[in-house]
Amino acid sequence: MASPEPLSDEELDELDELAQAATPGPWFVRGLDDEYAMNLVAVSTTPDTGLGERWPNFDHREIVAATLVQQPRYVDAADERWDENAQFIATAREAVPRLVAELRSLRAQLKTGGSESGSTLAIQRNWSS
Repeated sequence: MASPEPLSDEELDELDELAQAATPGPWFVRGLDDEYAMNLVAVSTTPDTGLGERWPNFDHREIVAATLVQQPRYVDAADERWDENAQFIATAREAVPRLVAELRSLRAQLKTGGSESGSTLAIQRNWSS
């Protein structure tokens, strides 16, 4: 498999803009349930309580995404990775801005010929850890 192309500065800017425009984090995976959205796997601005709340006992305005709405099948994934997809989305909310910032910092260090400690080797160590 070929290595992906490095992100351009413009692509980093786009990712940063997307993250800034999205609902603030952190985001959490929640399992909710009711007769309309049976087994709802959602990404929410509030943590899961473990109670599988049924509507109207959860605030729909806290839900930013869903990876499964089982009844009727409004939202589904053919590979049945609802929980994994929800966890990825929730994690990406905090990880993307951090990754963009780290890439920019490392690129700036490379341009100046070193890192805060004055060594390009330190950058390579940070990158591989």
